[in-house]
Amino acid sequence: MFRYIVRLKLGFRFIFLLLLLGFCFCINTLSIAQDDSTYYVSYKEMLSTRVYVSRKYTSLIITDRILDNRLRFEPNSTLNLGIGATYNDVTLNLAYGFGFMNPREGTGETKYLDLQAHIYPKNWVIDLFGQFYTGFYLQRIDGNLLPPEEILVFPDLKLRKLGASVQYLFNGDKVSLKAAFLQSAWQKKSAGSFLAGFEAYGAWADNNGMLLPPTSQGNPAGDFQRLGFFQFGPNIGYMHTLVFWKHFFVTGMASASMAMGRSYLDYEETRVKNWAFAPNYFLRGFVGYNGPVWSINANYVHNNVGKPQVNDYAGKIMTGNYRINFVYRFKVGSKLQKYLDYVDPERYIPKGLKQKKEN
Repeated sequence: MFRYIVRLKLGFRFIFLLLLLGFCFCINTLSIAQDDSTYYVSYKEMLSTRVYVSRKYTSLIITDRILDNRLRFEPNSTLNLGIGATYNDVTLNLAYGFGFMNPREGTGETKYLDLQAHIYPKNWVIDLFGQFYTGFYLQRIDGNLLPPEEILVFPDLKLRKLGASVQYLFNGDKVSLKAAFLQSAWQKKSAGSFLAGFEAYGAWADNNGMLLPPTSQGNPAGDFQRLGFFQFGPNIGYMHTLVFWKHFFVTGMASASMAMGRSYLDYEETRVKNWAFAPNYFLRGFVGYNGPVWSINANYVHNNVGKPQVNDYAGKIMTGNYRINFVYRFKVGSKLQKYLDYVDPERYIPKGLKQKKEN
């Protein structure tokens, strides 16, 4: 058992290294990137404030290939009301799930910390994930919604996931994801771009005993107590922003990978594992109005990470976030600007690079 713990720790260390590299790429490209004002303009020197409504989620799906049975476990994550601001490519958002927005009806309670960072420097797309969930309910079996009286609650079911994806945006001088996601820029003309990069994910789920409900135990191999995996591999994708009537936009982005990974199932006395390829995909959609002073838009981010099959059982973890933003921009006063300039990314540019940029 000790060697498995060591391997798992090494896998998570690899993910943390990828996170660190992602932040380094972010700092460098934030500093030396030059915008093409023909296609988009940046509101970097304006304070973009926002009020938003959002929900994050991380769901677990387990598929029995023998019985052709598919179980979907959902968390009770909250619908949140938040405020935030963006200045000099630095964003801060604060949100809270108020009780009147989140009625609970027989589906239990979920305790969770959901960390998602979606960072969009000029030529990079960086996504960081840290999901820590406890408490799920069984919402669907074989794709069918269960009636309220048959919903099964799993208050001790734990799901943990760490991951990162770093992609290079080949046409970053003509298309801006900041305009679609952060509204700190304005996309003036339609444009698109291919992307390519690398991703890594690690996750495990445990229910302090039998992971699957008794009603799904027709397969003897289904009495496992814990599942997990670690995977990594290259990815490729494409994004496009369609601008119409000057300020209205629709942005779509899709990427996919065939990651190589190690998956396992833990039984009472043994661990069964398998190395295999797993298909993953990442979808994003943005739509709204973006003007020089205010913006209103909706966006959706969905990350699907597959778990390779072990002992007739496969699965996947779906992580996402959907949000509606109301944004207002304004120029800051000299005193506030002086304070905010302390977070200017150019402070982190080596002196030689800064001189090269100015020349």
